[in-house]
Amino acid sequence: MPQPPAAPLLTALHEGRDRADALTVDGRSCSYAELLGAAGAVARRAAGTKAFAVEATASLETVAAVVGGLLAGVPVVPLAPDAGPAEREHVLRDSGAELLPVDFAERADFTAAPGEGAALVLYTSGTTGPPKGVLVSRAAIAADLDALAAAWEWTADDTLVHGLPLFHVHGLVLGVLGALRTGSRLVHTGRPAPRAYAAAGGTLYFGVPTVWHRVVRDEAAARALSGARLLVSGSAPLPAPVFRDLLALTGQAPVERYGMTETLITVSARAAGERRPGAVGTPLPGVRTRIAESADGIGELQLTGPTLFDGYLGRPEATAASYTADGWFRTGDIAAVDDDGTHRIVGRASTDLIKSGGYRIGAGEVENALLDHPAVREAAVVGAPHTDLGQQIVAYVVADGVTAAELTDFVAARLSVHKRPRTVRFLSELPRNAMGKPQKKLLPPV
Repeated sequence: MPQPPAAPLLTALHEGRDRADALTVDGRSCSYAELLGAAGAVARRAAGTKAFAVEATASLETVAAVVGGLLAGVPVVPLAPDAGPAEREHVLRDSGAELLPVDFAERADFTAAPGEGAALVLYTSGTTGPPKGVLVSRAAIAADLDALAAAWEWTADDTLVHGLPLFHVHGLVLGVLGALRTGSRLVHTGRPAPRAYAAAGGTLYFGVPTVWHRVVRDEAAARALSGARLLVSGSAPLPAPVFRDLLALTGQAPVERYGMTETLITVSARAAGERRPGAVGTPLPGVRTRIAESADGIGELQLTGPTLFDGYLGRPEATAASYTADGWFRTGDIAAVDDDGTHRIVGRASTDLIKSGGYRIGAGEVENALLDHPAVREAAVVGAPHTDLGQQIVAYVVADGVTAAELTDFVAARLSVHKRPRTVRFLSELPRNAMGKPQKKLLPPV
């Protein structure tokens, strides 16, 4: 069997506890020993390369590639399977990574390399320019996974279930490397379909809001999750109605958490703590947060701690610009902190902080109010230029059987009158990315 890494990150792989179905990905299962053998073959092929890329499909091959990179001490660059030619070419050129094929049936022993550089190079979505390569270290991953294991009481006795993409932090770092560090059994469902989640029999489930919205619409699938220990939601704000429906159908109030590619997960509700809609909990151990330029109780969330990235690949100026003069990372997200230290994420500074008539308004608060209307299925709120107010609140909704005026009055009755949408546009669906996040920059103009 291959030797464990010199500074082991995936501790469960060499602790001696193994089973034939330690990992199941899209219906295929393997043991830790089989995974290490396949990863050893990848490591032999990758050793000495600057970096290597892998088609990050929902497969055992992807898992073997990432583990192989850790063994070889070579950064792994996960490629989104649906990336277009231009994005794919940019990532490979920017990272200098070779695209290596992976054969899970191939086996080899490999003595692990120290691996002092990045473990992963994860590319941002590129909403403000070409995607940037985020350098994520082993130390940051280890610190984050240990903090989350403590926060969520995540142990080797758990069975983790999810169907999230393996080219993002949520699906890959938390959803695969987390299982390989804690020793929990992993069932990746291939796709995050409600019936697949229900059939998996897990104790711990990961999902994004889109997944949980689909789960609560399938009442039988949702009730099947009532035996789970913990439901975790992340990657985008969970609408309050979905939170309440999950609680009603499963008996579980979901744990919400907050993070970014550059920071990993930094704030989370706790398994043993209070969970309330719209709240992402408190900072993880070692993480410090602050609200900058706070006004009306909200401002940019800045933070520091052991889970932060090592910079953007080849972009020192962009790396420097992402930090304040005194060394705090600028998240670009707008947040508020309650008296008990609980954090609430209002949205992105660039799109979700609306300054209207002298008020600072968080788009997320208005979106949740709209989603409370029974006719509204989806909602996205932005600020648009207005000659008198500076910005006016514009709502894009997917809804049936309701008028714009009714929705405006509905929001005004639940929030302050100045937070009501001035314009409501009806769409058949909201533009979203692979993680289910609404892409507000792709909304049609007002």
